[in-house]
Amino acid sequence: MAAEESYLRRKTAKQGPIVYWQLGHLSQARYDVADRSMEGKMDPFFFVTKTKNFIPHEYPCRTEFKASFSGRRPQPATEFEAVRWWLPFSSPRVDLSGFWFRPTRIGCWARTFLDAQSAGPATLRLTTCGGAVLFVNEAEQGFMAPYQRNLEAQQIFEVELSKGLNEIRVYFDDLAERDARFYFQLDYFEGPEVETSVPVPIAASEADGLEAILEGMRFDRTAYLGENVTILFPAPLPVALSCHVEIEGDFMSVERFDYEFALEAGATKLELGPSADMPADFRHFRITFKTGKLSLGRTLGVEICHPQRQGLAPAALEARVAEALAEVAAHSEPDTVCAFARLALGQGGEDTEAMISAMLPVIEDCHDCADFVLVPLLFAYTRWSNLLSQDLRQRIERAVLSYRYWMDEPGNDVQWYFSENHALLFHTAAYLGGRLFPDAVFVRSGRTGAEQMRVGEERVRAWLDHFERWEMAEWNSVPYFPIDLKGLTALAACAPDEAIRNRANASIVRLMEIVARSAHHGMLTGSQGRSYEHTLRPGRSVELSAIARLLWGRGWYGRRVHALPQLAVCIRDHGLRFPEALATIAAHDTDDAQEWTFSQGENRFAALYHYKTRDTALGTIAHYRPGAWGYQETVLHLRLGERPEAQIWINHPGETIQFGYGRPSFWGGCGTLPRVHQYRDLAILDFDIHEGQPDFTHAWFPLEAFDETAVGSNLALARSGNGLAMLIGSGPLEPVKHGPTTDVELRLAGRNGRWIVRLSDLGREDGLDGMRARFATLAARRVNEGALIIDDPDYGQVVFEEDGTVRAEGRILKPSDWSVRGDAVHLEIAGRQQRRAAS
Repeated sequence: MAAEESYLRRKTAKQGPIVYWQLGHLSQARYDVADRSMEGKMDPFFFVTKTKNFIPHEYPCRTEFKASFSGRRPQPATEFEAVRWWLPFSSPRVDLSGFWFRPTRIGCWARTFLDAQSAGPATLRLTTCGGAVLFVNEAEQGFMAPYQRNLEAQQIFEVELSKGLNEIRVYFDDLAERDARFYFQLDYFEGPEVETSVPVPIAASEADGLEAILEGMRFDRTAYLGENVTILFPAPLPVALSCHVEIEGDFMSVERFDYEFALEAGATKLELGPSADMPADFRHFRITFKTGKLSLGRTLGVEICHPQRQGLAPAALEARVAEALAEVAAHSEPDTVCAFARLALGQGGEDTEAMISAMLPVIEDCHDCADFVLVPLLFAYTRWSNLLSQDLRQRIERAVLSYRYWMDEPGNDVQWYFSENHALLFHTAAYLGGRLFPDAVFVRSGRTGAEQMRVGEERVRAWLDHFERWEMAEWNSVPYFPIDLKGLTALAACAPDEAIRNRANASIVRLMEIVARSAHHGMLTGSQGRSYEHTLRPGRSVELSAIARLLWGRGWYGRRVHALPQLAVCIRDHGLRFPEALATIAAHDTDDAQEWTFSQGENRFAALYHYKTRDTALGTIAHYRPGAWGYQETVLHLRLGERPEAQIWINHPGETIQFGYGRPSFWGGCGTLPRVHQYRDLAILDFDIHEGQPDFTHAWFPLEAFDETAVGSNLALARSGNGLAMLIGSGPLEPVKHGPTTDVELRLAGRNGRWIVRLSDLGREDGLDGMRARFATLAARRVNEGALIIDDPDYGQVVFEEDGTVRAEGRILKPSDWSVRGDAVHLEIAGRQQRRAAS
């Protein structure tokens, strides 16, 4: 092979990143320190970040790690050996971020070459969150080792380049604790003209072709509801190769499904088989092309649901309870929740015990999220321990006694103690676990079970006090409603104290009232305090959909669940009941509209506005930290018609890598939070993005989910059923037509972007053309006091004041006045009577 054909060559601009690399093996070694206790308490503001999106809580393992290694040269764990190639796919970084359930020291080598037109000095800037060592032509240039968890640092290096190829190596490492931002970025600031040149063991033209395919490939559908899963290539495959596909769920999932394919040269797609045979939920597909020694990969994500198998929900609640338990027992991920459902149906035996046995090491070793595993196990043990063998009961007892129940007990784990949902589960587990074994000694606290139970009970009461006053700091969070329900249902069924049982029941009902008020035809629709791509994108398979099916007959089942069978058992066996009115609230189907205003979180820091009609729903957060660095907050979310996939949200991406682990990520959360206002079905978002963050905002706009769409210039319109939506950008709205977000993403370029959102329905507008005719000229003007004013055809002058106050139609809405309990007001739909009269 000729030398010039064995390098993947790319132009490298000054002031720009070096983005093509070879990678070595990822080294991973458990990092344990002596057990010790921590000081601290539940922190309902942990994600309200002050320094970028840095979370301040520090574990003893990080304190010791920094004391041992901060400021000291990182020591590579291995020698460099190229095992895979890193392609950028628009990311400026080499990003190996992920989730580690125990403290783990991680490290990796990266290598590339700069082909310089002439010799001379060059300036490089290295950015990372952990430590890194830089080598140029085998000469060490220096290192950086701040090791501040998930907070990036930068360092400038002055180096000498030779004419021709210059080898650049970076070794980077860190201590991974839970969600770890493990990446580096090397920018080429100044120096001779260079090309990045990465050696490849095939012809460069073939490597170019493979990159183009990975860059542009996409699923042929936005979601799969039984259809065959197919990945489309943008061009024919240039070489024959093997393709490995690994299907996995969210970061807590224990399941992996592996597939191997042989692809011929000229192939234009990868057919994976029927989605009905694949696991439900939003799934990541990790796709790796291998030819000879070359290994190139990319991750794609898509939702899978099985509505055809599930059919319509039974009409009677009793039948829906039985259906939910049977579904989880037969089709959910094999863990303690599945085992719970099986035991609730009287299904003990080898398979059920194998599920529990497989999860006990998670509890015994105090993995992060072990509390999610432990609470349903304690609930099941309390109710149905007679269905378990004596050997397994003894193993469960040992695991319960050895577990760490709070940060004031000694340990060396990285369990997350600070969020409300985790705190509830820790305290519930201590309360119920202590009750089960009152005379035994709990190893870490040194308390008897009776004493542990009293401590847990005191903390459960304090948690309920806080919840009853302030409710959810992580407001409207699709993934965290089920976690709270997991703890509350265990208390409602198993707490020995009647007052706690009653308070838990009332809290469960309140949570489902919040869901119902913010739901559109059963599906929660609104601003969320914590969101992930894998909980935003799915229209049907998130657990709240299954809970809506159980309670109201609207929804579908996914595979991974947390609270559904516990909720079903509370209804079946423990007298839990919900007001009948919640079903009609959750699936609003009258001629008027519901306006729902409420606040969440301590001191009512999250003021939420929601407006829904039969045909549309729109929810936002009012006056929430505009211009600040965000975390995982989704600030605007809407749905049209009755198809769950017909949803839109708008955000500023926290990172440009897709399907990454950032908090915020590409779709989940906001890098910079916008100024947000809403009045009825009119909303505005004003972004002023920080330097160094991605320079665009975007909307999730899935063409496949809508019955009609029209996109052009600065306008985007969509119809699903009778619901209509219009998005107006402050500049051109660019539909993405290449890669994974083809036909689902609209981009608005620039750091100062404004979006105006207007909803309506066919009864008022007669279609997209009528919608465009009435609303296309909507614009906001700013007055000296900082207010934004929009003249709306239905509402007249709408004044959005800088403090969040809204003035329109003779009304004044002040977010500072909104209560935790909230107010629901039924309003005549603006413009409907006038339109009908005109027609």
